[in-house]
Amino acid sequence: MKQLIITTDPRETRVALMEEGRLAELYGERTGEGSLVGNVYKGRVENVLAGMDAAFVDIGLERNGFLYVDEVQTPEDEDDRPRKITQLLKSGQEIVVQVTKDPMGTKGPRLTTQTSIAGRYLVYVPDGTLCGVSRRLPDDERQRLRRLCHEIKPADAGVIIRTVAEGVSEKAITGDLRYLEKVWGSVKRRLESQGAPSLVYTEADLPLRIVRDVFDEDFTQVLVDEESVQKRIVGFLQNTNPELIERVELYQGSKALFETYGIDEEIRKALHRRVDLPSGGYLVFDYAEAMTVVDVNTGRYVGRKQLEDTITKTNLEACREVVRQLRVRDIGGIIIIDFIDMGRRQNREQVLETLEAELAKDRTKTYVVELSPLGLVEMTRQNITDGLRGFLTETCPTCDGEGVVVSADSLAIDAERRLRELVTSSTAEAFLVELNAEVALVLEEEGRLGALEADTGKHVVAEGVSYLEPGEVRMAAEGSRQVIDRAALPVAEGQELTLTIEEVHVYNRRDGVGRVDGYPVCVAGAADRVGKRVEVVVERAMRHCAEARLSPAGGGR
Repeated sequence: MKQLIITTDPRETRVALMEEGRLAELYGERTGEGSLVGNVYKGRVENVLAGMDAAFVDIGLERNGFLYVDEVQTPEDEDDRPRKITQLLKSGQEIVVQVTKDPMGTKGPRLTTQTSIAGRYLVYVPDGTLCGVSRRLPDDERQRLRRLCHEIKPADAGVIIRTVAEGVSEKAITGDLRYLEKVWGSVKRRLESQGAPSLVYTEADLPLRIVRDVFDEDFTQVLVDEESVQKRIVGFLQNTNPELIERVELYQGSKALFETYGIDEEIRKALHRRVDLPSGGYLVFDYAEAMTVVDVNTGRYVGRKQLEDTITKTNLEACREVVRQLRVRDIGGIIIIDFIDMGRRQNREQVLETLEAELAKDRTKTYVVELSPLGLVEMTRQNITDGLRGFLTETCPTCDGEGVVVSADSLAIDAERRLRELVTSSTAEAFLVELNAEVALVLEEEGRLGALEADTGKHVVAEGVSYLEPGEVRMAAEGSRQVIDRAALPVAEGQELTLTIEEVHVYNRRDGVGRVDGYPVCVAGAADRVGKRVEVVVERAMRHCAEARLSPAGGGR
């Protein structure tokens, strides 16, 4: 049984692919930070590097895109002779490119000049010659679709028929082709009218893209918690698979959708190094610059028979969970799996067969090398995005990159989500909540509390305190607006205070920050007083902090 669970917040859209009630894949996009893969740009060649056989292309982003020589399509590609990038491109040249891999770390996006536009049943390749069919289809169906592909393929474009086209009529597939031809016609007109660098084609948003790419008869349900998203999906299916519309449902529950299905908990677990197996064994995921290493351990599982049987059972369990974790975490690149050593060859072969069978469920391209006598499997998985860690975490400011912590933005989004659930489930008019000081600052400065109040009609005061962990949200009081406003602020305008300057202000390096019971007081011009007791006068008291100036009589000089 498969499901798609789609949840939309003001700052984030997430899609979970569920298999047999468990999270199998997760996709997420934040407002203004969506994936670039599939986007088509009119770019300008900035540098041609003969030594790397590659070029850097300006497509209007912060970092230039990287274009390798093998990704440069020319009419002479039928010629097998080696090509040099200097023979194909020159600095200042305008070219049409498409993003194949998102920017990662310090690297810009990967590009290709072989553009393609994905539809429901096929991929349209302008100026191509290929007539292909997905290899995941049964042989009989592949033959049918291959014949159809040759019949409908335009003379000036290539066509690749996708897996979801299995059993689909010629009329539906032809209709999809005609639609994609119109889309490419619009792209061509923009290419002619716009200068470089510029964006000329944008891929569909995340929910539609996932529905288009994976939703078929094998899915029992698409569950959506946002009515506008549901309507867009239904509108898309009306033109492609009207028989599947009844499976698209609007979630009506009061509890958060991902919380209801236990997906939030699965996401939190996917950020941990250790993953427990049903028998008592466990996996450990370690991330290096060039690869990911997965270690399999028996843990507290001792078995009931011989040691070899115990080890084999643990390894078989590990195969299933390793592949699920690779999909959920979207781990790409080189992957080394250190299975527990097995003495019998047939057991090693059984483990390798199980691993390959599980990988067959993964839509992302993988390649597995033979299991070695030491129990090591070397494999690769196509690396397209930064994965779950890249999406939800940031470099730890304490260890400077040796480990990761959940980002303040992710914590703020989670806190906002829980605040929304708290205030909508209560009949009170106003609320005073306690949050970690850093999270409260993000919510206040980005206007998210104001947006929450506008959406819910409730008055929400967030108090930043130092004694709460970053992810904690605590309801301090609820009642009338007047009662909450009186209880919210620990200081008042004009009040004189004596406090210790603890740190330099994050955004204004000339100011210092002290605290009153965890409540930040930003003191103008006090950056050089860190560690000193000073007397200040409060000039302005706000929900997230107070602004103050040094008292002329006792400024700590």
